[in-house]
Amino acid sequence: MKEYTQEINITDELMSHINEIISHYPEGKQKSALLPVLHIVQDAHDNWLSVGLMDKVAEILQITPIEVYEVATFYSMYNLKPVSKYMLEFCRTACCCIRGGEDLMDYTCNKLGIKPGEITPDGMFSVVGVECLGACGYGPMLQLGDFYHEHMTPEKIDVLIEDCKQQNIKLHA
Repeated sequence: MKEYTQEINITDELMSHINEIISHYPEGKQKSALLPVLHIVQDAHDNWLSVGLMDKVAEILQITPIEVYEVATFYSMYNLKPVSKYMLEFCRTACCCIRGGEDLMDYTCNKLGIKPGEITPDGMFSVVGVECLGACGYGPMLQLGDFYHEHMTPEKIDVLIEDCKQQNIKLHA
């Protein structure tokens, strides 16, 4: 497996945010802050976590690196390699699949000229299948950044991709 490296930049502002999160947990239970800390650290580092960055999180939380790796590799919301600017995350569980989610994922991959998990040559797009996103009544759906896009169709995919290309889309709440 290829190991990717990245610059680790734990700014004073980021460290302050991490400490604020840790403060919500009892003394000696800072490991409980692992999930939210991984989220904010990933957000601050181009939406992915290198081994070195996970080691830094372990150091900050005073836990062993393997405890961080176990969590980061279990959940699909943590990216362990560089990702595209626009990561289209398609729900691939029953409700969305019954409503054509797999076909829409294939449509999107064909439109972008990539396979699931790949990044377009310009680094703009990737398409991934993820487990249930909890919007079962609104499928097929996908997540882009912090936002859900529901009742998706090929036409809506086309508009979404064009909005991304024009940078007319918000990724974070």
